[in-house]
Amino acid sequence: MVTGHLDIRSLRSFVAVAETGSVTEAARRMGRTQPAITLQIRRLEEQTGKQFFEPMARRPVPTHDGEVLLGYARAILRMHDELWRRMHAKDVKGRVVLGTPDLYAAYLLPQILTSFRAAYPTVEVDVRCALSRVLMEEIDANEIDIALVTAMPGIRAGEFIRKEPLVWVGGQGHAAYNENPVPLALLPRGNIFRDAAIEALDSIGRPWRLACISESISGLQAAVFSGFAVSVVAKSALVAGMRVLGRLESFPELPEVDVVMHRCPGRPSAAANRLADFVVASLLRDGYGEAT
Repeated sequence: MVTGHLDIRSLRSFVAVAETGSVTEAARRMGRTQPAITLQIRRLEEQTGKQFFEPMARRPVPTHDGEVLLGYARAILRMHDELWRRMHAKDVKGRVVLGTPDLYAAYLLPQILTSFRAAYPTVEVDVRCALSRVLMEEIDANEIDIALVTAMPGIRAGEFIRKEPLVWVGGQGHAAYNENPVPLALLPRGNIFRDAAIEALDSIGRPWRLACISESISGLQAAVFSGFAVSVVAKSALVAGMRVLGRLESFPELPEVDVVMHRCPGRPSAAANRLADFVVASLLRDGYGEAT
């Protein structure tokens, strides 16, 4: 008869280290000390008699047993967190306006909102899609409750959630990346994706021209899929029909951007706080970090 059990907090620490590849980063994001994280993982290994990280690797790399545990741990934590939220959701009602760029709305939010609706069936969520700078103006004007946006220069710091790598993309079967100057499909002026693309090309002296400007991810996708231009998107927005471009195609590396949450102080509500907490926890868990 099996009588042992695995501690939820230890599983959370293990997933955080496995996904970030760093005990230091896992500890920072979970608000714990590095020795505490290390101790929890050691206890897991002692309980199971397995080794979950390669002993000789410079960074934490899961062993075969570690990969097995990672899959189960993610499922366990997802069910645990959804159950916890549902047990505390019965008194939460209201309407929440969530602002976010359409890229995040299309690729980060669908599963999150499905889970949130299951946990909080009496909360109505309206999604407002716009560029990050526009959404920050609406937060300041008390027009939306929360904003999931990209951190940018000139915008006050928000609640850090995760980092998103940026990647160059072209259309499968097309060769716009070979043109000189290279045609670009970018967001409007003042967007960090656009700035990162132009600065990167200028840094290596590669000529470029603006072939398409669109506020929406669908417009950028159309330019890429048709072979009309090359674009820059968040890695989470990669879809079939896109080809990632890199050094072999003479494209420089791009930076990561920070995804952050802003809450409107002029529109406080329990429903808005629950949705904000839910989004933050879900993106930490399913991205590079782990919810605390």
